[in-house]
Amino acid sequence: MDDYPLLHLLWTMLLIFGFVIWFWLLIMVFSDLFRRHDCSGGKKVLWFIAVLVAPFLGVLAYLVINGRHMAERQAAAAQAAQKQFDDHVKQVAGGPAGEIERAKGLLDAGTISQEEFDAIKKKALGS
Repeated sequence: MDDYPLLHLLWTMLLIFGFVIWFWLLIMVFSDLFRRHDCSGGKKVLWFIAVLVAPFLGVLAYLVINGRHMAERQAAAAQAAQKQFDDHVKQVAGGPAGEIERAKGLLDAGTISQEEFDAIKKKALGS
């Protein structure tokens, strides 16, 4: 290998890639472990100690035992974040209908008068 500097470069790149993947796996396991709601604190501590004491074995065991559930929790979190984003966009950019609906709610609650509601409606419709 000393006669081929390209092999040194490839080997170094492979090692760096392996370290990046290893740290990514550690971060994924720890983040999943601490975000779990179905697991008691004692169980989390045992997994944490297992990963610290025997990192390769602990991470592999966690992935084998909880891998499918990790993916399900990740998908559920992504869906919840998307729903929250969609709700926020609908609330903020409700358009004229949303503005009129909010004004109607204020009118029904007695916060604004009929004249104020009509003015808001006229403004929202752009006429």
